[in-house]
Amino acid sequence: MQSIINRKAFHNYEVLETLEVGLVLHGNEVKSIKGGQISLNESYIKIINGQMYLWNANIPRYVNAALINYDPIRNRKVLIHKSQIIKWSSKMKQGNLTIIPLKVYSNDGKIKMEIGLCRGKKVYEKKLQQKERDLKIELHREKRKFMV
Repeated sequence: MQSIINRKAFHNYEVLETLEVGLVLHGNEVKSIKGGQISLNESYIKIINGQMYLWNANIPRYVNAALINYDPIRNRKVLIHKSQIIKWSSKMKQGNLTIIPLKVYSNDGKIKMEIGLCRGKKVYEKKLQQKERDLKIELHREKRKFMV
């Protein structure tokens, strides 16, 4: 299984810290994720009563599953140490930060997720990043032209 990356998160947010966590999933959800069927767009993580939950992550129903009442966008519990929750919760309150899922992958048969403590980018920061990317591509093209 290749990792599923939330590209929109890297465009809209500046990642300050990352952490690997687990997820509480049903068997059919695990099969669906291993098949590459998960969407992290518009998903985020909330802290409720000292627990972390993944919101708005879309895991479609596994094709061969016989489930009738399946909710693909249900809230899923994140498995993380209590001390880490307290640490990130205090950082969120101090600065205007949020927790975003960045990547989902399989590690030794278990589904893992990389989450990031992020700060939202301003529009001008996004434009500046795009300009730098375009300049880098143009420079690479010019280099190749002279090498040939």
